[in-house]
Order: sequence, then structure tokens, then C-alpha cells
Amino acid sequence: MILVVGDVVDDVGVRPLEPVNPRSDTRAEIRMTPGGSAANTAAWLGFLGVDTRFVGRAGVDGPARHGAALADLGVDARIAVDPVLPTATIVLTLDADADRTMFVDRAANATLSGDDVPDDVWDDVTWLHLTGYTFFDPDTRPVALDLVAQARSRGVGTSVDPSSLGFLRECGAEAFLGWTEGVDLVVPNADEARFLIGSSGPFVDFDRLAASYPHVVVTMGSMGAVLVGDGVREQVVAPRVDVLDTTGAGDAFTAGFLAAWTQQQDPRAALAGGAGAAERCITFRGARP
Repeated sequence: MILVVGDVVDDVGVRPLEPVNPRSDTRAEIRMTPGGSAANTAAWLGFLGVDTRFVGRAGVDGPARHGAALADLGVDARIAVDPVLPTATIVLTLDADADRTMFVDRAANATLSGDDVPDDVWDDVTWLHLTGYTFFDPDTRPVALDLVAQARSRGVGTSVDPSSLGFLRECGAEAFLGWTEGVDLVVPNADEARFLIGSSGPFVDFDRLAASYPHVVVTMGSMGAVLVGDGVREQVVAPRVDVLDTTGAGDAFTAGFLAAWTQQQDPRAALAGGAGAAERCITFRGARP
């Protein structure tokens, strides 16, 4: 069983259908879909047939709606209710290259507490996955730190996706490395990896980053992904497909990777699993299967 704890979000995706007209109207395709980096990862894990449990927090309208969406994919969703704040919302604007800019309202995600993660959520859990958003927010950081400590005491493997270069810059590399000390696996993208090692150029010193964690997987978009750790370096190239929407591609990769990694820790099989899920994700709108 993989336990995923973190954000659950209503994504509002906006794809302009013509050049943007400032201070006027622009034709666009707008869709609201379930999202949130942690919930997306849980959704892909469930879709891939992995026993998965998700814990998060949403507004009054959120638990039933998001819980059903995750349950449809086989996820044991345990979403607490915030009686005051609404479900988190992100507005994503897609550019001509299908890349996205995000406007974030964390809302109920920011009130996730230890009470939302009772002892019984650990039943049968062998792996814990967290995203950077829970660490970046000072209100939820204690939850993330406690979960990592609990996982270690229970002999449960741990992984963290840094998730956001913007928020990573705000907190600083040293702080993030300290918060995630002892984590078994981190899954940054290339920009996040360069920031964590203080590199200003295009080169990623994988070995330097791997000195901080037992295993590191760096996703590099169209260039594929690299795993470094335990004296092993393995790389997979990205398949060539028509990209419609990159939203959730990193979450899909992480899920595909963990689905294989938690079974046998075979680097090549895990990288291939991650690449396959990410490939599927970028060929349609939205972040979920």
C-alpha cells in the first residue's frame, strides 16, 4: 500500500484559442478538472493498479466529489472537511507549447493537520509519498515533517517530489534539503535539481544531488529521466508524441515510477514505468487518467 498525503485541487485549465486581447475578450477552451499534485499522483497509482490511500483536506463540497473521483480509480480516499475554507483552486493557462502557468489558491489545503492523518491510515502501508507543497507552506510543514519521521520509525519507504521551482526558490535549497533529510527518494525536474545543487548552467551534477539522498530521479521533459543512487546510473529517453497538455505529467511519471520501484527497485523498469505514464498524460487535457 502506498500512502499519498497532500494537496487536492480544482484545476481550471485555460487554453487561449487566439492571441490574447488584453483588457478585452479572448476565445478560449476552459475546463475544470480534479487536480492537486499529491491527489494526481494517487490517481495515477490507482489507475496503474497499485493499492493506494490518499489523505487530504477540502472544503465542504470537496470530499464527496474528489473522493468519488479518486475512488473511481481504485484509491482509498480519506479527505477531511474544512468547515470554513473552500476547496483549493488553481487556474492554469496553457501556452502554444502546451506548457502551463499556474495561479494558486491553497484554501483548505493550508489547514491540513495531524488530526487529518490518524494512525489507521498507516495500516498496510509500505511507502509514503509527499509533495513539496506540504513542506513549503509553514502551516502544513509540521505535518510533512511528522509524516517523514513516522515513516522512518515504521520502516516505511519515503519519496518527495519538490513540485515547484518558484516555491523552492522562496524557501531556499538548504531549507528544503534539511526538511527532507532522511527521505529515500526525491523526484525533481531538471530546473529543481539545478537549484538544489546551486547550478546556474544547463548541466545537472547528478552525483552531487545524489549525495543528499539514497536515490534521485531527475525528470528532464523531452530528454527523458535519469536515476542515480547506490552506485547506479540509469537513463530512459522520452518517447516522441504530440503534446497537448503537460499538466500533471510529473505526477504521472512519479506514479509510474513508484508503481514499479516499490515492487522490485529495478531502475530500468521503474524509469520505463514513469515514462509510460507521463507519455499517456501529456496526450490529453487534464492531469488525471
